[in-house]
Amino acid sequence: MIPDLLDIATLRAGFAAGAFTPGELVDEVYDRIEAYRDPAVFIALRPRAAARDEAMAADPSLPLAGLPFAVKDNIDVAGMPTTAGCPAFAYMPARDAAVVARLRAAGAVPIGKTNLDQFATGLNGTRSPHGAPRCVFDERYISGGSSSGSAVAVAAGLAVFSLGTDTAGSGRVPASFNNLVGLKPTRGLLPASGVVPACRSLDCVSVFANAAADAATVLAAAQGVDAEDPYSRAPETVALPARPRVGILGAAERIGGNEAGYAALYARSCAVAEGLGWTLVEIDDAPFRAAASLLYEDAFVAERLSALRGFFAQSPEAFDPAVRAILERARGFDAADLFDAQARLMGLRRQAGAELAKVDALLLPTAPEIFTVAAMLEAPIALNAALGRYTNFVNLLDMAAVAVPAGFRADGLPFGVSLIGPAFSDAGLLALGDALHRAGSPGCGVSRRAAPGALAMPEAARISIVVAGAHLSGMALNHELTALGARLEETTTTAPDYRLYALATAPAKPGLVRAPGFAGAGIAVERWSLTAEGFGRFVAGVPGPMTIGQVTLADGRRFAGFLCEPAALEGAREITGFGGWRAYLAAA
Repeated sequence: MIPDLLDIATLRAGFAAGAFTPGELVDEVYDRIEAYRDPAVFIALRPRAAARDEAMAADPSLPLAGLPFAVKDNIDVAGMPTTAGCPAFAYMPARDAAVVARLRAAGAVPIGKTNLDQFATGLNGTRSPHGAPRCVFDERYISGGSSSGSAVAVAAGLAVFSLGTDTAGSGRVPASFNNLVGLKPTRGLLPASGVVPACRSLDCVSVFANAAADAATVLAAAQGVDAEDPYSRAPETVALPARPRVGILGAAERIGGNEAGYAALYARSCAVAEGLGWTLVEIDDAPFRAAASLLYEDAFVAERLSALRGFFAQSPEAFDPAVRAILERARGFDAADLFDAQARLMGLRRQAGAELAKVDALLLPTAPEIFTVAAMLEAPIALNAALGRYTNFVNLLDMAAVAVPAGFRADGLPFGVSLIGPAFSDAGLLALGDALHRAGSPGCGVSRRAAPGALAMPEAARISIVVAGAHLSGMALNHELTALGARLEETTTTAPDYRLYALATAPAKPGLVRAPGFAGAGIAVERWSLTAEGFGRFVAGVPGPMTIGQVTLADGRRFAGFLCEPAALEGAREITGFGGWRAYLAAA
């Protein structure tokens, strides 16, 4: 039997055990879509048979083999119209967007295009001619946007995961309102080629999933540079500690800036974080809120017009009234205004940086409150602006974020928090978010069942250093390495063309030098590794005549390591024949 909660680990286990096939999973998903009470979730579906055939043909060894996913309708899927929520704008793409193509190459199967706030302009989900998808827990309330249909599809069990976009919070606010994980990766980590731009320099493809582990799997399958997206970036790793310092709202802001039920749940999330051993640090969120206001209230909004200028001039009547009002306002800014706005942003980045220096990541409410559909339609601009209080600044400050479920109000509506960190801290944020999600125990999606497969904290990226003398294990200066958390990776030898000298220093030190053309037996060395921070601190303390350069090992690999300045060899005794510093000392 196919489970109600569609998480990757359980489904792959079901495939492997023969409990059901990928084709049967696709049929189940289509049956659920046909029976679901909200017709506004999908704009278009692929033919069931085509999706089933693709799922059955997937190589089972692939990480996403046979798993059906939904795609926001501003992202191209070959053979399906891309409308961006505006039928008059629709076009038929000849090929998949880069991110869709990569997911299909990993075995995943797109099943349809989901509803959205038109041209991804909004955080509420009501700005669409196809209707307003509703919160899966109460149809009177908004689903959040702009990736409204993508969030509801996963929360309601209509897709295993989905793609959204996130310029101002569109991949996080709907996650919060539907009890999901919403990953807004580092800008450019998921390429945006084949995506209708909202604000091209800030746009991110985002991921909705039932668990952080699922979002991490999708990210790994689709990330990386694409030649057609000039903003795309290669993966890097910025490590976060397993017990981080997290910035939280001050007490006054926590009480006064959030709807009453959400305020209590935010306080609870902070307590859960503290219980995990995290250190809570109150921050001044004023510079973040000021940066957030720039996105819609200043010249940055003009970028929303740049991609649509010709179509907007030709067919203004095709636009949702709220979207049209935003683009009309964008016409009022010129290039000089944009430069002024950029200057203001740089000042706010500096102020925000002072707060970020106190912490490893931020822990904030994803949204300060949730509104009914009726209330949103009465005040579409003002209420939409309120939803971006804690999300709008993230892309402007080049940060990554993950939204996770964090409990339910007394009336049954969900609440979520976001962990926000520096660019390329995505893996660390997902692991921290997963720990917080599981400790808070609100489950996933409408089922509220906990997903299996906890996500481990990624190990910090480490840098190797080759040592040949007093820093060898058990020797006098080895403690300088171990005090910085260094780890012995291997004992080996250098390439044959190295010589070793006992330098005329007090105390005696070895000097390792490369001698091209020399054919020796290699010098005994050890390779240790440190975190980037530890490596920097260690290298900063290296005294002359020692230097750090590239050392080639016997198998040809090259790593940073100890060498010595040529001038130090004057009066030094060559001890290459001993094969290493330890052997030399033992013979002395």
